[in-house]
Amino acid sequence: MAPISKILDQEDTASAAAAAAASEPAPAAPAPEPEETPADEVSDDPKLIVIKPPILVPDLAARLGLKPFNIMADLIKIGVFPAPNQPLEPEIAAKICEIHGFTFEREKRDKDKGFHKVEEVIKEPELPTKEPEDLLKNRPPIVTIMGHVDHGKTSILDFFRKSKVVSGEAGGITQHIGAYQVIHNDQEITFLDTPGHAIFSDMRARGADITDIVVLVVAANDGIMPQTLEAIEHAKKAHKTIIVAINKVDLPAANVMRVKTQLAERGLQTVDFGGDVECVEVSALTGAGVDSLLELLALQAEVLELKANPKGNARASIIEARVQPGRGATASVIVETGTLKVGTPFICGPFAGRVKSLINDRGESVKEAKPGT
Repeated sequence: MAPISKILDQEDTASAAAAAAASEPAPAAPAPEPEETPADEVSDDPKLIVIKPPILVPDLAARLGLKPFNIMADLIKIGVFPAPNQPLEPEIAAKICEIHGFTFEREKRDKDKGFHKVEEVIKEPELPTKEPEDLLKNRPPIVTIMGHVDHGKTSILDFFRKSKVVSGEAGGITQHIGAYQVIHNDQEITFLDTPGHAIFSDMRARGADITDIVVLVVAANDGIMPQTLEAIEHAKKAHKTIIVAINKVDLPAANVMRVKTQLAERGLQTVDFGGDVECVEVSALTGAGVDSLLELLALQAEVLELKANPKGNARASIIEARVQPGRGATASVIVETGTLKVGTPFICGPFAGRVKSLINDRGESVKEAKPGT
């Protein structure tokens, strides 16, 4: 089983209306005023841009008084390459607005396509604080890869997946999922890949909260950078185990000792510096040290004794939610306890729905997802 996206039912909530004809002619009623098509809110602040989702490049360009190709150029500059007609994430739209001296705000709507909004907050069923020991089963560790942009986080994951991917081809995964599962010595490991750009701080914080182990990737030629420091803070705040992967050790400019010194100065003492933080030197290009990193992760998972009850109601954490053309409202989730099945009703904050289908990280339809996937 692998990380999944769950597709939520898009149930029609509008009720049908009926009209009865009068038996005798009645005076003609005044023609009803045409209903206005909902539009984006207009703010009194000329520097505030308010747009309701989905946020498309042409719409954002129009609100900023620019051409779509100007927005595309800005996106490329910040390392974002959206597909044609692909909605922009609110964080990305906010960054583009900031570049041009505007403030972005996403318009809040009472009804979002694909969900039913629950007017009165429904109390979620309480899960037992301590599961019976006889019901607990080993689950895969959830490992979040964090670090500065361009330090090789995704490259390391790509190398894992080329040779260690669970049965099936590695293709068919969209860039938005950011969750993968590999197998090492018959043990499954679930990876979350968080974006390294500064504007994705909230997403990295969520990744740290739901993970068991944080792999901090630092480029040997760059050393500690702003998002490296932020990742360290997220991991420490969430009280997660940190394993450092010093990447790009194959480059001529690599300086491993400098990286370890910088880490020590920020409270991460590696084992060879007299601390308790494990550190592995790797190269995502050549594969050097990759097996050692996987071995260390598997060993750490054994030490943590990660277990969950696969029976009963499922509880999952949402990594990302969006609307996919042809599928509707979708969410990438990690199951924490219980088993998530197709057809299961769910509650998420003020929204409720039913799981329409489950798709793993390889694009395959599955019937259920167990803890740690």
